[in-house]
Amino acid sequence: MRAERLQRSTRPFLARGGPKGERCEGCRLRPSHCLCALRPTQPTTAGICLLMHDAEPLKPSNTGWLIADVVAETWAFGWSRTEMDAGLEALLADPQWQPYVVFPQEFVHEPGRAVQQLPPPSLGAARRPLFILLDATWPEARKMFRKSPYLDRFPVLSLHPEQISRYQLRRSRRDDHFCTAEVAALCLDLAGDLRAAQTLETYLDIYTHHYLQAKHQLPPEWHSAAHQQLQRLQNPL
Repeated sequence: MRAERLQRSTRPFLARGGPKGERCEGCRLRPSHCLCALRPTQPTTAGICLLMHDAEPLKPSNTGWLIADVVAETWAFGWSRTEMDAGLEALLADPQWQPYVVFPQEFVHEPGRAVQQLPPPSLGAARRPLFILLDATWPEARKMFRKSPYLDRFPVLSLHPEQISRYQLRRSRRDDHFCTAEVAALCLDLAGDLRAAQTLETYLDIYTHHYLQAKHQLPPEWHSAAHQQLQRLQNPL
């Protein structure tokens, strides 16, 4: 998606506030702070579908690629108000998946559409959860939620996390706004994919550390508690 978006660009995308200079094509960090050798993977029951606003694939601070590293069954599509990507249409029609649009309940007006839990496996729910995340700034995400009629037939999963966002690479006016990777980790936890959720949270912490260290021209701490935790999650025995 990033390569396709770059081809459509009429001028270079200038990231504000991030590390300057050469970037790794894989993790978008400076080569000296590259995370590609640390890419973790975890098996999951759930899948993740990212609907990305136009500029998101170009932003170094976007965390969607962290999800794709951890969760093999991650799909990403560019959002459009007027037309639906054929690949997205096929994914949402796949009978193995039960799609859930992840969004706050306060914006849902249809009675019974908003849910806060997933059906327990004991009820015979054979379809795997597919979490649809609107990957955008908060104003853009609200517009996407309102103007995506092809999503109206799916339930809306409303999360109510107790913790405050730890994401430091973009500012939000509200403590209950989470970055895309944090939302995905909460969804994975809800689906019972606990190790994948913990891995994604830890991977995000490491990425944030490397990003900020590069920004301030400082070396990363390769043996930090988060780095050691990621290694334990990948090699539990």
